[in-house]
Amino acid sequence: MTPVEGQTVSTIMKQATIHVVDDDQAVRESIEWLIESVGLNIRTYASANEFLENYTEDSLGCLILDVRMPGISGLDLQHILTERGIDLSVVFVTGHGDVPMAVRALKNGAVDFIEKPFNDQLLLDTIQSAVQKHSQRLKQRAELENLQTRYDNLTTREQEVMDRVVTGKPNRDVGGELGISVKTVEVHRAKVMEKMRARSIADLVKMAMMMRETGNDKTSRT
Repeated sequence: MTPVEGQTVSTIMKQATIHVVDDDQAVRESIEWLIESVGLNIRTYASANEFLENYTEDSLGCLILDVRMPGISGLDLQHILTERGIDLSVVFVTGHGDVPMAVRALKNGAVDFIEKPFNDQLLLDTIQSAVQKHSQRLKQRAELENLQTRYDNLTTREQEVMDRVVTGKPNRDVGGELGISVKTVEVHRAKVMEKMRARSIADLVKMAMMMRETGNDKTSRT
C-alpha cells in the first residue's frame, strides 16, 4: 500500500474492516491474501444475502463488491444499502464492467469501479481512499448528532429565538414576532450561543445550515 502519511490515517486503516462480496471463491481468496498482506482486517462473503445477514452497521470500513452475482447483484446490493441508510463506501470490482454499469455505480455513490484482472496497488490505494471517506462521514455524522442534541436541549423559547436569529432578523424584529422585549431576546440569544457552543452568529448560522441540509433538524424554519 502507498505509505500512509501520518499516524491518524494509519490508525484509521487498522481499525477498519474490508468487506468483500464475490461469488467466485478464487477471487475472494486472492483479495483476502492481498488485504491481509498489508495488515488490514477483512471479511469475505459468497453472496449479497450473506453480507446483509452479517454486516454490523456503523462499523468503519469499505465494501469490495462484484457486479454480477447470482440472486442479488452488486448493483442491487448497493441500492439496498442506500435504501436502508447504510452509508458504507463501495468499490466495484468486476470482470464484466462496461460504461453504463460504471456510470450507474458512481452516480449511486461508489468510490470506484475497477475491472478484473485488477492491479493490486490500484486496489489497495482505492481501498485506503474509500476507508478514509467512510471515516470522514462517520465523524461528520457524530458531529451532527452532537449538534442536534445541543439544539434539542434548548428551551422552546430559545429555539424560537435561534430560528429567527439565523435568518438575519434583528433583535427588535425577533422580539416583535415573539411578543417579548429586545432585552429578553438578548438574554435568550446569549443562552443560545452558550448552549450551542457558537463562537459567533456566523458560526450559529453554519450550524443551522448543517442541520437543515442533512434533513436532520427539527427547526421551525421560520
